[in-house]
Amino acid sequence: MIETVLIANRGEIARRIQRTCREMGIRTLAVYSDADRDLPGIAEADCAVRIGAGPAAESYLDMEALLAAAVGNGADAIHPGYGFLSENARFSELCRERGLIFIGPPPEAIRAMGDKAEAKRRMAAAGVPTLPGYSGDAQDLPELARAAERVGYPLLLKAVAGGGGRGIRLAERPAELGAALESARREALSAFKDGRVMLERYLPAPHHVEFQVLADTQGTVLHLFERECSVQRRHQKIVEETPSPILTPELRRAMAEAAVHGARAIGYVGAGTIEFLVDEAGRFYFLEMNTRLQVEHPVTEMTLGVDLVRLQIEVAEGRPLTLKQEALVPRGHALECRLNAENPARRFLPSIGRIARLSFPEGPGLRVDTGFASGSQVSPYYDSLLAKLIAWGPHRDEALRRMRRMLERTEVAGLATNLPLLRAICAHPEFAAGRYTTRFIETHEAALLDPPREASWLRERVLALGAVEALCQFARTPARAASRDGASPWAAPAVPSGTAVQFGTAGVVPALTRRLVLEGAEHAVTIRVSSPGANAGAAMSDDVPPGGAPAPADAGTGAGGNGRIVDPPASFGIEVDCGDVRQRATATALGEGRLRLDLQGVRLEVAWFARGEERWLTLRGVPFQAECLDPAEHVRVSLEEGAERLLAPLPGKVIKLAVQPGQRVAAGETLLLLEAMKVEHLIAAPVAGRVKGFRFKEGDQVQRGDLLVDLEEE
Repeated sequence: MIETVLIANRGEIARRIQRTCREMGIRTLAVYSDADRDLPGIAEADCAVRIGAGPAAESYLDMEALLAAAVGNGADAIHPGYGFLSENARFSELCRERGLIFIGPPPEAIRAMGDKAEAKRRMAAAGVPTLPGYSGDAQDLPELARAAERVGYPLLLKAVAGGGGRGIRLAERPAELGAALESARREALSAFKDGRVMLERYLPAPHHVEFQVLADTQGTVLHLFERECSVQRRHQKIVEETPSPILTPELRRAMAEAAVHGARAIGYVGAGTIEFLVDEAGRFYFLEMNTRLQVEHPVTEMTLGVDLVRLQIEVAEGRPLTLKQEALVPRGHALECRLNAENPARRFLPSIGRIARLSFPEGPGLRVDTGFASGSQVSPYYDSLLAKLIAWGPHRDEALRRMRRMLERTEVAGLATNLPLLRAICAHPEFAAGRYTTRFIETHEAALLDPPREASWLRERVLALGAVEALCQFARTPARAASRDGASPWAAPAVPSGTAVQFGTAGVVPALTRRLVLEGAEHAVTIRVSSPGANAGAAMSDDVPPGGAPAPADAGTGAGGNGRIVDPPASFGIEVDCGDVRQRATATALGEGRLRLDLQGVRLEVAWFARGEERWLTLRGVPFQAECLDPAEHVRVSLEEGAERLLAPLPGKVIKLAVQPGQRVAAGETLLLLEAMKVEHLIAAPVAGRVKGFRFKEGDQVQRGDLLVDLEEE
């Protein structure tokens, strides 16, 4: 019997494994890198061991450090979770050699399925349908080009040792093959230390459907039905559900049989997943096998009432499966949304930094798996997953309604996330009808990233942002020094300001102008704030001069004056002009990042958080993010302003300089590639010009805001 499990992973999956171990009475040993030392799961384990620095190669991929932590602290088993070393056959072998139980399949099965080319050959030999392709040993461009002609375009280049959507590139015509090969090979080497690729016929709009399998050491192999995983970006899943909306009973039966047959053919043991592509005609083809627990396993647990981690542990202990295939009957419907720290409006650029607020709803049929909490730091070293939101219902419509409500009530502040995109996906009529393929996001990108809004949407959000911006402006003036309340926005550290902010019975804050970026769209706004005596609906006047009214003699003179400082009032009038939109209200600061708006008989409460120019708000239960930019102070990366430079959008590593110093480039041409959060990001020229030089070389680490390229406009 297993007594102590070392969890060779981090974040939400580490906490998920801990939960089952606690229920089973098994002690847990957590490991952490320097970047993860404050994550919630570390304190929740029975023991935690530091294994190295932030980069995964120096911590979670360091086999000897993990094995030493296990042996030195009395663990008798290792659970690898998913990612990192979960599909590394050598790690499984080393566990066996050190007398540790590897909670996963035997190394022989991992090796057979971990190599995509070998997996495809093994599945074809077992009679499982496969797509036409090339998986030979020759890896030079001329040979791959000849193989590509035989396979036919368009085609995918896929990392042989790949997983998680990495190392995959599309070549639609022969001229694109060389660049696609270089990019796929570079990412594969970085992620898997193996640059080999294979070619596969590209299906333009398939469904991605996977089957969960489970096998014990006595030869029993079961399937636990399917999961629909077609909502993807960059070949990575972000929404999954079960059962699949597109499978007929006959197709489900045929795919399940193929999955079980394929797993049995390789002598599989433990939990695994056989993934298929389904074309428009209902034909299915083997895609790959994941020899581990899947990120999306909770939807299977919700509909079957099983604990897959418990079953993994029992199989690893040598126990026979007590489940019977005929007794496994799914109940209801479940969906999962992956909440990622990334900005869809900026080409899914990852977000890093400290989470100011993280809150999830509770209720019937809802589940949240997360490795983070308010105050947690999101580092650039790992993937962007913050949490998995799971909703169950007796039928799909109710599960989807619960998911929509769950997304509306989820609150994240301090980081950009894909929460608006997830809400738009679940509200889209094609998704609601179950009519979607792997091209769903690409096909509906405009509607998903900029969905239509009701008339009040802009008015209320602009008004709320105006009130928050006024509070932020108040906090930048000496007036806040009079406050003794540490939770008050007036108690924020002083920030130099060139604008005198004045208060008094007749005082008016000078008008503020801001360039507001609200979920991808820019708006020019003017914000005016009145003193407590000015009624938001009546006393505010269109005649308020741009510089504001003079304050009484005892009101002080703000940033540059010598008068007595008067603490700002708890309530103030607010007026915001944004194009044709003009809104007025009374705002009341409630403390602890909350305020109340009273407008035309409607009272709204707003939760807010500000960091630099970024703002996170929740209004009517719906969170949203924006940037409030001061046109006079905000430095734009623009050649028109003479900057002639480009800045790093996030910390990362320079992996390729795409052009040479002195080279002329067109607008939009790639200048260099950064790697951050396990994803490549290209830095492109904003206008046509000549590259004067690079500030970093390939392999260098850069920080957000670092000057990368000097570009001279022509």
